[in-house]
Amino acid sequence: MAQPPLSDAIVLFGATGDLSRRMVLPSLYFLDCDGFLPEGLKIVASARAPLSRDAFVAQLRENLAGRSEGLDEAIWARFEPRLDYVACDATTAEGAAALKPALEGRRPMFFLAVSPSLYGKICAALSGSGLATADSRIVMEKPIGRDLETSRAINAEVGAVFGEERIFRIDHYLGKETVQNLIALRFANTLFEPLWNNLTIDHVQITVAETEGVGDRWPYYDEYGALRDMLQNHMLQLLCFVAMEPPADMEPDSVRNEKVKVLKSLRRFTRVEAQAASVRGQYTKGVVGGKEAAGYETERGQPTGTETFVALRADIDNWRWAGVPFFLRTGKRMPEKRTQIAIQFKPVPHSIFGGAGKDDLTANRLVIDLQPDEDIALTLMNKSPGISQGGMRLQSMPLSLSLLKAYEGPGARRRIAYERLLLDVMHGNSTLFVRRDEVEEAWRWIDGVADAWKDAGMAPKPYAAGSWGPSGAFALIERSERAWMD
Repeated sequence: MAQPPLSDAIVLFGATGDLSRRMVLPSLYFLDCDGFLPEGLKIVASARAPLSRDAFVAQLRENLAGRSEGLDEAIWARFEPRLDYVACDATTAEGAAALKPALEGRRPMFFLAVSPSLYGKICAALSGSGLATADSRIVMEKPIGRDLETSRAINAEVGAVFGEERIFRIDHYLGKETVQNLIALRFANTLFEPLWNNLTIDHVQITVAETEGVGDRWPYYDEYGALRDMLQNHMLQLLCFVAMEPPADMEPDSVRNEKVKVLKSLRRFTRVEAQAASVRGQYTKGVVGGKEAAGYETERGQPTGTETFVALRADIDNWRWAGVPFFLRTGKRMPEKRTQIAIQFKPVPHSIFGGAGKDDLTANRLVIDLQPDEDIALTLMNKSPGISQGGMRLQSMPLSLSLLKAYEGPGARRRIAYERLLLDVMHGNSTLFVRRDEVEEAWRWIDGVADAWKDAGMAPKPYAAGSWGPSGAFALIERSERAWMD
């Protein structure tokens, strides 16, 4: 298969925004630090703000110098000449045309760090100005729409200009080392794949907990809520990587075909199932990290029916996962920041240990932490050291595959997930990106959950900031005689 041409220019729309400042531009700098940016690659920042190039470069330098990693002057001397800034309204062909002098004869990738409502307009403007060439690529941030209908509309607008092979829908969770390591763990080890099914796995938990509240982001958040903001993309992507069948190879479509099969196999929610297998919540005032935190309605300024917490049970109706529940929960103002996948194995069928050893015996568990620390730990039963009366004593011991510990040393740092993904876009590798049918299958399932909530009249239940959500979230999992990993 012929290799797609390497992008030799990056155009970053929304370059003065929060995402660009915190993630995208630092990622490009760090890629340059590690020698991954090709010679002559140009970075064209664009926004409506009437900045000069020098003013933008000065702001970026200050931003990079303020990071914990600091600024390497030798790297900056190489990185700074790559930068340009063009102030324009990229939603019109006339405005986008202002980028042409900076891109003459180049194969650009366009990164849309702007509101999804502008995706279609910018793509049409790129087409009208002649910048959307056969070698250009487009990167879209989530969320792509707020339901299946709006997602299809955005995809159609973008697809009218860029072919599917040139569209890269980004989910930064897929750039995390531990998510990619999950693929290696499953498919590069004889140990796990034969056990990765309903014969040996009892259930799976996926938690994405945030200590922060919504704050001044409420105009966006109130339209989406926790279901559409987190569960539709990040959490369903994690579920797909856990549950998918082994792909034939690591070609992009081979991997993404298997993910689509998982989404199609998710059991649809009905009104009755919504009441029994899901919980909506909204945080009220409380204490997080020893500090008082206001409730969501106080931040917003008026009452709202938007959920800031979701817990639900998802079932995958196929041969591998029949009978294995997947418990998903996500929320704002939780006691701690945590993104975690827990694979709970079934207990041994019969214990040969008597006395206290029988009580010590617990089932194996594989825990994959994505943040705040990246770690993979498998808990195994081990004999407790020393001599004891009344039989052998056992204890659960973690076998850790900590990336930080394994690769710590001088110069070691934790990568930004965008680094991996930006590099893949430059090289035209779409394996870790989301295909159009994948996005739409995810929305189809999420719309079913939202519709079931509406049919059941399920309003969000209050929970105190700093807690693990409404009491119904605990009842949800306890009904199956299981418990959350808190």
